[in-house]
Amino acid sequence: MDALAGLLDGPRARGAFLLRMVMEPPWSVRIEDRSPICLMSVTEGEAWIVPDAGEPVRLRPGDLAVARGPEPYTVADGPDAPPRAVIGPGGVCTTLTGEPLSETMHLGVRTWGNAADGETTVLVGTYRMDGEVGRRLLDALPAFVHLPAEEWNCPLMPYLDEEISRDEPGQSVVLDRLLDLLLIAVLRAWFARPGAEAPAWYRAMGDPVVGRALRLLQNDPAHPWTVATLAAKAGVSRAGLARRFTELVGEPPMTYLTGWRLALAADLLRETDATIESVARQVGYSGAFALSASFKRVRGLSPQEYRRGD
Repeated sequence: MDALAGLLDGPRARGAFLLRMVMEPPWSVRIEDRSPICLMSVTEGEAWIVPDAGEPVRLRPGDLAVARGPEPYTVADGPDAPPRAVIGPGGVCTTLTGEPLSETMHLGVRTWGNAADGETTVLVGTYRMDGEVGRRLLDALPAFVHLPAEEWNCPLMPYLDEEISRDEPGQSVVLDRLLDLLLIAVLRAWFARPGAEAPAWYRAMGDPVVGRALRLLQNDPAHPWTVATLAAKAGVSRAGLARRFTELVGEPPMTYLTGWRLALAADLLRETDATIESVARQVGYSGAFALSASFKRVRGLSPQEYRRGD
């Protein structure tokens, strides 16, 4: 599992959903759901994303935006429109005074809004929870990512728009995968921009030697890697790999591996009921004691404390 796959495996397991929002002005929705990632794309009309801190972002057809939570923001028909509804944790929609709106604004399969024939349509895809693996990549993004239609061309959008309102067997799986692919396409496009501040390890993926070493570590973290065995797989000397890896990634290979293993372990601890012994062996430690010692040394708390949310 490489880092981009790891970014998606967790959110999909933790709950992702897609819907089409159809709105007729005046409209304004306050987003307070604390979701870590939300993708939005306008297919008809236009919409504004208004963060609490920062400048409003105007979305036109074909544009795509990614909002990184948990900070709240507003999506509206204009930059100064006062909120008329609130979406809270779990996607629960209410009026400003707390009356439920979920049934009132239900317009059909995965379709929500204030008018079935509204002039503005926004596709919304939300991952409700994040994880340590995904955060290694998402932390490199600004609070809001905006990709105008003229700066990127993604063939997934028309297909997603077509599929989102279908109600067929396996449809949720189809939509999950489309959302995953869309997020990967957005990340690639964003980090490919001139001057983009991608994580060092992400940039290093393009190096023929270090990129291979990174994929080996990410895809098989449980293997008993040493710098020597990794160098042999990468086809370079031990010293050469250590020097080049540290230069491009910013840390030595074994330090990177420890961080990767602990990120995987953290997600397993929070998302599964697996024993600490089982988690340890899945990520490359000899047993619970070895994992606990490393976890405590690097993160400052034990796996049990992390699982409890201490």
